[in-house]
Amino acid sequence: MIGEYDEIDLPEVKPIVKRHRRLKCRCATCGKKTVAPLPQAAHGTPFGMRIHALALYLKSNQLFSYQRLQGAFADLFGLTLSQGTLMNMFQRVAPVFAAGRDNALAALRRADVVACDETGARIEGCNAYQWVFCSAEAVVHTADFTRAGQVVRDIMNGHQPEVWISDRYTAQQGHGRLHQTCLAHLDRKARFVAENGSDLTGMRLQFWLDRAFDLARNIAELAASTAKSRKRKLERDLDAILASATDCPLGSELLGQIRRARDQLLTFCDFPGKVDATNNVSERALRPSVIQRKVTNGYRAKWAADAEAAMRSTVDTARLSGCNPFQTILGAISA
Repeated sequence: MIGEYDEIDLPEVKPIVKRHRRLKCRCATCGKKTVAPLPQAAHGTPFGMRIHALALYLKSNQLFSYQRLQGAFADLFGLTLSQGTLMNMFQRVAPVFAAGRDNALAALRRADVVACDETGARIEGCNAYQWVFCSAEAVVHTADFTRAGQVVRDIMNGHQPEVWISDRYTAQQGHGRLHQTCLAHLDRKARFVAENGSDLTGMRLQFWLDRAFDLARNIAELAASTAKSRKRKLERDLDAILASATDCPLGSELLGQIRRARDQLLTFCDFPGKVDATNNVSERALRPSVIQRKVTNGYRAKWAADAEAAMRSTVDTARLSGCNPFQTILGAISA
């Protein structure tokens, strides 16, 4: 053999239709009619679990709108589904993800490190918020009409993790014994000040943050003494920057933000490999919600927002263990 060459294609996919016929007969002697009982298929929806799972996967994981979802089923499978039918599918399977979300919530409430973020949403025509809470073992999504800290307190139910990771938003403060402020947020502000400010404040902070990011990337591989030495050097240099005077309003505002977060900038140094210097894990978990908001302009009903939050919690938590999102959805629906 001198070579192997593959030719790959997909088979034509057609719906499998099982038709059940009921019969009625009349006795020729007595005239009595006998009617066959209703088959199980006549109760509930005619659409199978794989159709439900695929619709939910395309809607929530691939971010299809109802109109595009209708088109996909018609073009790919020859199935004509109304938007009402699709909505009924989602409403029908919504309760099955409650157990997965409860399990993720229980794991979150045992976590030592929790990252949290929120983004805007539209629910029933009103402004609302999509929240996400991430730990090493669980991801929990929730939809709420408020951005207040009470949402965090309700989710955590009294549990205080060792470290809380978030931006500097007030409602995100005070939920962990220690706090790690997202350095990526401060880096964006430092770069803006470096480009638009009238002195070197922004550039000095930008260089300092670059060194902090470098330490965060390699800290798990460094000796403990080396990591502590580099942390002390960063602390001394930051103190020098904060002590410097500036006449630039942008620089002054940024220095004020840094001072208020002074004890939250290098928390990751004390937890090598366990605490990130940024909140990117939460932002990545929220990205589908942001895209869906732009595609669909929100949820028509609160139950839809809650159902999708439960589904995302189940799927994202399972993904941490390497599980396939579609198989996770199909398994939950078929159980």
